[in-house]
Amino acid sequence: MKSKKQWVVVIVGLLAVVGILVGVKAGQIVTMVRAGESFVPPPEAVTSAKVEATQWEATRAAIGSLVAVRGVMLSAELPGAVRDITFESGSSVKRGAVLVKLDTSAEEAQLASAVAEASLAKVNLERAKRLRQGEANAQADLDTAEARAKQADATVANLRATIAKKTIRAPFDGRVAIRQVELGQVVAPGTPIASLQSVSPIYADFWLPQQALAELKAGERARLVVDAFRNATWDGEITTINPEVDPATRNVRVRATFENADGRLRPGMFANVQVLSSEKRSVLVVPATAVIFAPYGDSVYAIEEKKDAAGRTTTVARQKFVRTGERRGDVVAVAEGLKAGEAVVSSGAFKLRNGASVAVNNALAPDAQLSPKPTEE
Repeated sequence: MKSKKQWVVVIVGLLAVVGILVGVKAGQIVTMVRAGESFVPPPEAVTSAKVEATQWEATRAAIGSLVAVRGVMLSAELPGAVRDITFESGSSVKRGAVLVKLDTSAEEAQLASAVAEASLAKVNLERAKRLRQGEANAQADLDTAEARAKQADATVANLRATIAKKTIRAPFDGRVAIRQVELGQVVAPGTPIASLQSVSPIYADFWLPQQALAELKAGERARLVVDAFRNATWDGEITTINPEVDPATRNVRVRATFENADGRLRPGMFANVQVLSSEKRSVLVVPATAVIFAPYGDSVYAIEEKKDAAGRTTTVARQKFVRTGERRGDVVAVAEGLKAGEAVVSSGAFKLRNGASVAVNNALAPDAQLSPKPTEE
């Protein structure tokens, strides 16, 4: 009997302890729920920028290659041994400058003999003419003397032409490449000697879609940038538009000419070309960092003022879907979704949600530039 009472006391004590623990825990949960209902997350620190209305030149971007205005691989026309090389690899040469001389000793000896024969033939021709005037010879003798004189002159001219062909000259002003022959080397017809390129001015060949033909015309301005000189630009103009469209790609080949007095642009270089139109169009631009690009649609966070339940004014971020256009430098054009003068989040948008409170601090806001140039420290 006594043991039963003890068990009852123990059970009652356990239930009391459990009840106390449940009550304490329930109180904690209620307190947490009430605190969660009244909790307001701190505002996110962001930077802002204004939607700007500006004028942009209508441009078309393309990728092209640089081509020399004149370019040729110099080679030997006749066989012979290299007797003299008068140029240095990479040097600039003028039109008509002697670059390579082949051995012409045999031809020069033959030329001396041919000149002597031509002189004798000329003397015989003059004698035959005088004799014919006195009717001391036949007309056939005069004709034979004239033919031999012409034949001797032709032999002299042929040998002089052969000697001239064994002297390789620059056909135009330009820069000669690394030579591919050495002194004493016996070359055959067509053996490459060196490449000669005229690089001032220089061409840029690129392709544009056939839709551009409606606005494209010779004389339009063009701008060129190459990876080797990122901080430099070259201005030129379109000089040639192909009369045919490639049936495979439906693109048209275009050629622009650029001044290259310093010779930094080289044939074969990769180039970014922009065709600039004289007409300008109005666009709205925002920093590219303000746009959240997503598969379901691009959006920005506009900064708005609203009042909370207590009547206090707070700053919130409101998500707006936009349709973006062309991008230039650090800014992007917005075709739809925003108005000029609106404030948008320029950095920190990735951590926001629609309606989130924000604290704008532009002390360290990045400067969005249309033509950014990296600085070297």
